[in-house]
Amino acid sequence: MAKRTTTNPPLEKRQMLQFVTTPRDMPEKREADVRNEDFLEIYGDYIDQKAQEQSSRCSQCGVPFCQNHCPLENNIPDWLKLTAEGRTEEAWEVSNATNNMPEICGRICPQDRLCEGSCVIEQSGHGTVTIGSVERYLSDTAWQEGWIKPIKPRRERALSVGIIGAGPAGLATAEQMREQGWQVTVYDRHDRAGGLLVYGIPNFKLDKSIVARRVKRLEEGGIEFVLNCDVGTDISFEKLREKHQAVLISTGVYAARDLTVPGAGADGVSPALDFLIDSNKRGLGDDVGAEPAKGKKVVVIGGGDTAMDCVRTAVRQGAESVTCLYRRDHANMPGSRRETANAQEEGVTFEWLASPKAVHDENGRATKVRTDRMRLGPKDASGRQSPETTGEEFDVDADLVIKALGFTPEDMKVLSPQLTVTRWGTLRVNPLTFETNLPGVYAAGDIVRGASLVVWAIREGRDAAAHMHKYLRGLERAEMLEAAE
Repeated sequence: MAKRTTTNPPLEKRQMLQFVTTPRDMPEKREADVRNEDFLEIYGDYIDQKAQEQSSRCSQCGVPFCQNHCPLENNIPDWLKLTAEGRTEEAWEVSNATNNMPEICGRICPQDRLCEGSCVIEQSGHGTVTIGSVERYLSDTAWQEGWIKPIKPRRERALSVGIIGAGPAGLATAEQMREQGWQVTVYDRHDRAGGLLVYGIPNFKLDKSIVARRVKRLEEGGIEFVLNCDVGTDISFEKLREKHQAVLISTGVYAARDLTVPGAGADGVSPALDFLIDSNKRGLGDDVGAEPAKGKKVVVIGGGDTAMDCVRTAVRQGAESVTCLYRRDHANMPGSRRETANAQEEGVTFEWLASPKAVHDENGRATKVRTDRMRLGPKDASGRQSPETTGEEFDVDADLVIKALGFTPEDMKVLSPQLTVTRWGTLRVNPLTFETNLPGVYAAGDIVRGASLVVWAIREGRDAAAHMHKYLRGLERAEMLEAAE
């Protein structure tokens, strides 16, 4: 990739609070009929002047709601001001100080539900500052300019950390611990590090080279990756605890919620993650056979971000038609509004207030989904209106039915029967330190909070690392005292 030359105007010439005269302007988005033909990222990059212009729209609020609604509490107003002034490297340093993967969050965070959705000028009707796009611009520029260096701890420490799972929580913890000089080994069952960043999220949202360069930086900084290693099968959890003085469990949640209707076991009914992993492996160059959605009538059941990833992947694989069934209405969809809009532009049909009743088949092969038409009833305990059937039914033709109903934890007792879990199957941890009931064993990410966002996994990985560092420092001091006696 060509190295970007940044041109910075005089600092005094760029004023803030320009939202009144400068409209919101996202990076250029490729047209749907063009992007449907490939898996390339759909948004372009800001040039320097455009990033500065859009950053200058920030109102520099005394109480920054954008920062308050960011799980990482990123110092957003500060790096927007620095960007607007052309102080790009300083802006990146502020952005990078609280986030291990800002270029990834800039691409895949649902900003419309977090920072941008809380932006004061969005509430006033002027359109939010394009926070995610500027965040992406800063980190992409930092990589291109060579500002991002390998990790070089000030001192090496003898004690070691074992991390189970190379997803965002595990990678964030690994980086934080290595920066403190601890010896870090990351174990993962897959053949590539990154977890769902690599195998769950499609290329059109996150190109895999973005993840690979992060992993390479960690490797160059002295972090060891042991891949194709399923802890509990290839190596026991007890052996890991013997080998390392502290252990982090960041395995994520991979067990798919099942579709419990007649015919759900027919051929042509697939879990969402299997479908996405197959597609991402193909994009990585692995030999995994033909595209399963090509020429098919695809029905995706669910309304979250995973469902949007599935429908948009099916479009790119050349499906004859793609329909998304969701039991509530558009306003109650849990997924990103931006992703839903992208899917609609790309030709996906949405059936709101529609819940599958049965999968019909011929000779064991799915042919259609019998569907109940729903309506919204009283609110449930979560405050959302509960769907209830109207008695109306209709059929949707389907050769391929994809279940995107969410994820639950795998059985943690298989890893170790000593681990304490919650009633949801997630690991029970101290909410302040992220330590489990086993001394020196910590957990972070989805395996603690349930299926959630990458940004929350990064936050919890950083928080767990801070307490693991404190724990190992205690062991280190104890060893020094013992040696001195």
